[in-house]
Amino acid sequence: MTTFSITINGQIHGPMEIRDDLTLNDFLREYLGMTGTKFGCGAGQCLSCAVIVDNPDGTSSTSPTCIVTAADFNGKTIRTVEGHAKNGQLSQLQKAFIEHFAFQCGYCTAGFLNEGQVLLERLSKQRIARAELEKTISEALDGHLCRCTGYVKYHEAVRDVILADPQRYLA
Repeated sequence: MTTFSITINGQIHGPMEIRDDLTLNDFLREYLGMTGTKFGCGAGQCLSCAVIVDNPDGTSSTSPTCIVTAADFNGKTIRTVEGHAKNGQLSQLQKAFIEHFAFQCGYCTAGFLNEGQVLLERLSKQRIARAELEKTISEALDGHLCRCTGYVKYHEAVRDVILADPQRYLA
């Protein structure tokens, strides 16, 4: 057993005792009832289980949750798909996903949404040239698998959010 504490979507959970082999995915879904984070391949390959990890230096990244123990996230701050909407209002990226019907079965959506959000936050700190946009989005979303092949719609949704506010994201 491990004593564990984590901040999720701004809310502290713990300290509490958890099994050493408990994955973060199982902790989110079974302990907290946060089922927005999906369990896809169970091998960290499809990234439908990806959450945002907020680092102390102000950067963020995504991490799979199906193969990483919850104990590995002890003391960390993460965001899940449940944390995107604020005060009942969807984020710009969530709205763009809906407008583009960027999901079909929706199983991979949380991972794509989290990855897209990390990209938006990175670009707001390090803007890129317009000519680099398509490549940058493709590289950011690379690795996420969509069994319904919705890749183009996810890409277009992220691009539309960026192009709607070029002063924020583009150099």
